[in-house]
Amino acid sequence: QVQLVESGGGLVQAGGSLRLSCAASGRTFNAFNTVGMAWFRQAPGKEREFVAAIRWTGAGTTLYADSVKGRFTISRDNAKNTVYLQMNSLNPGESAVYYCARSVRLLSVLESSYLYWGQGTQVTVSS
Repeated sequence: QVQLVESGGGLVQAGGSLRLSCAASGRTFNAFNTVGMAWFRQAPGKEREFVAAIRWTGAGTTLYADSVKGRFTISRDNAKNTVYLQMNSLNPGESAVYYCARSVRLLSVLESSYLYWGQGTQVTVSS
């Protein structure tokens, strides 16, 4: 069984930066059965939304939501089974619980493509 554990959330002022980490563990987590890793976020009263995704193997194709392009960067460390989300120029509207997710089928912006999820880490951006 694979576990995804997010960390790095916290309180930051508007315009500030945070780096989130998602560590994957478990016997069945490997490059052969993991296609993509992604970050989603969910603000209170809103639906969960896609933020960024990265292909786990090869050159590491990335996908970003339009709202975060140029400010957020997703990256991976295969040796550590960890994916990161560097978030810069944060604004209060981006306060949310940020979730890490794993796809075994395809790299996608769709929540339904990701069957494995972490518990989330809270990011709060103050104005």
